[in-house]
Amino acid sequence: MLAPSNHAEYAATVLQPYVSRTTHWIIKQHSIFAGYYFFHPTGRDRNMREQFRGHPAFDATAEFCEWDQAAFDPDYDTLPLEVFEPMVRRVFARAPWSVQGPPLQE
Repeated sequence: MLAPSNHAEYAATVLQPYVSRTTHWIIKQHSIFAGYYFFHPTGRDRNMREQFRGHPAFDATAEFCEWDQAAFDPDYDTLPLEVFEPMVRRVFARAPWSVQGPPLQE
């Protein structure tokens, strides 16, 4: 709702001081990786993620997007947002790191 055309970049920017560099990268690139599941019917290249093949977080990002793609199914049985509130609060309760971020892995 806040950034429909660049939600991955927006989310990555907001979360960057609170997550590892690896998690930040996954969040920032997830729109391109998620395209594997929905770009082809729109004429876009579903393999755009291949430009990142060899990156240390490639497999983790692909795995996240494989799990996340169920979000596009209107009949998917999702949990209410309240379930995730404690997790979100824990992340934002952390002391923020510098722009360079923490180590590559959490």
